Order: sequence, then C-alpha cells, then structure tokens
Amino acid sequence: MTTPPRVRVTSPRTGAAKVRRVAPNVEIDRRTRLGQVYLSSLVRTQLLLAAGVLLVGVGTLVSLPLLLRLDAVAEREVLGMPLPWVVLGFAVHPFLLACGWFYVRRAERNEEAFADLVEPLVTDGPPATEERTP
Repeated sequence: MTTPPRVRVTSPRTGAAKVRRVAPNVEIDRRTRLGQVYLSSLVRTQLLLAAGVLLVGVGTLVSLPLLLRLDAVAEREVLGMPLPWVVLGFAVHPFLLACGWFYVRRAERNEEAFADLVEPLVTDGPPATEERTP
C-alpha cells in the first residue's frame, strides 16, 4: 500500500503590505548637494515625528502619577477597583500601542512622500514600479 503524494495548497496573500520598489536615484547615490538636501529633509521629518510622539507619550506618562494622586481621582472606583489601578492596569498599554501604531503609520507616509518626491528625478535604470499582491 502506497501513500498518496503530498499536495501543497497555496493561496495568494491578500493582507500583504504594499511593496514599493523605487529605482535608484542618481542625485542621492552620487551624494550630490541636491541628494543631501532630500535626505536631510527626510531625516528631519522623521526626527520631528519621533520627537512629537515621544513628547506626547512621555508627557502623558509622567503627568499620570500627578493626576492619580488627586483626591477626587484617587477615591473613585471603577468595576470595584480604585480608578488609579484601572488606569495603570488597563489604559496605559493601549495608549502605548496607539502611540506606536500612529508613529509607524506616519513614518511610512513620510517615506512614501519622499519616494514620490525623488521618483521623478530618476534618470538611469528602469522606471519605478509598484507591485501589489492580489
């Protein structure tokens, strides 16, 4: 008795991230002054985004103990637990996840805008294409 051959079942990835391939930019590759301006603009934008998210996150987390020490807040109960415990146990982590999600989405948008800005300047190589998975 022989075993039947293995069958491989595959499916196209529908939830895959969009892959964007940009042809190399001559200005950036040769490190010309224009290329340096483009790169410094991207770096500055990403640093401002990181600083803003960090400021909001750290500012909120640092002010949280001060807020929770107020008598009006400390004495309240939610679901039979003191409000400070509920906030620290259940609200801080979703807040941090939301900050991370926001940062990643905005950073990707910044990179896409940079790629769109640089793409028309391509003079060598094949044109830039987008690949989408069905």
